[in-house]
Amino acid sequence: MKHGTRLGRWEQRTQTPLLLLAVVFGVAYAFPVLTPDAPAWVHAACRAAEWTVWAVFAADYAVRLALASGKWAFVRSHPLDLLAVVLPLVQPLRLLRLVSTLLLVGRRARHAPQITMTVYVAGSVVGLMMFGSLAVLQVERDAPSGNIRTLGDAVWWSFTTMTTVGYGDLAPTTGLGRLLAVGLMLSGIALLGVVTANIAAWFISRFERDNAEERRQAALLEALTAEVTALRAEIAQLTVVPGPEAAKVPGPTSPGAVNI
Repeated sequence: MKHGTRLGRWEQRTQTPLLLLAVVFGVAYAFPVLTPDAPAWVHAACRAAEWTVWAVFAADYAVRLALASGKWAFVRSHPLDLLAVVLPLVQPLRLLRLVSTLLLVGRRARHAPQITMTVYVAGSVVGLMMFGSLAVLQVERDAPSGNIRTLGDAVWWSFTTMTTVGYGDLAPTTGLGRLLAVGLMLSGIALLGVVTANIAAWFISRFERDNAEERRQAALLEALTAEVTALRAEIAQLTVVPGPEAAKVPGPTSPGAVNI
């Protein structure tokens, strides 16, 4: 089993600390966006926390690669992990650190045994909506022709974009904002497809369980009917009904009787 290997043990032990670090990253990313007038040292501390969390996830990928029995097989089977590690180094944008960290957190959270598919999907929806709102607010707030100025506007825009409703009352005007919109649209379609598939699978499994129970009860009823029929046949064979010939047979003669 995978958890019996060194790689499996490493992943099992580091899941909870990495998820906690992801929470730290979320706070460090959100605080400067929500408080743009905060002191410069606060923004610097948040940037340092973001890079530190990303560096920890990158080191985790390096350790997992070193512990893997087949290096190339591990790289080929984890392309998103490698992309998330390399992406912020190509162009050190804050948004790329956000995307890479979300990818790494999602990959590790999906394999955590304590996280079910429902929790994973719900967490992905909330995380994408939250970080998508923060990212588009950061990009569009100072745009000359932008109309997404507040956090409420950003959340509403993220919700309508992820659900592919697209009312058009709020829309990004910058190239980076539109790129965020494309990512949210694709993510929303994928997550809605997963939710729909899970709901359909739940109904199908429920119907199958009900049908199996009905078939079991029908088989039990048939077996009981056959058993009752067999018992009636046995009782009929054991019960002897006296016929007309039985009345003509003389009974036993008593010792004191006299024959004439």
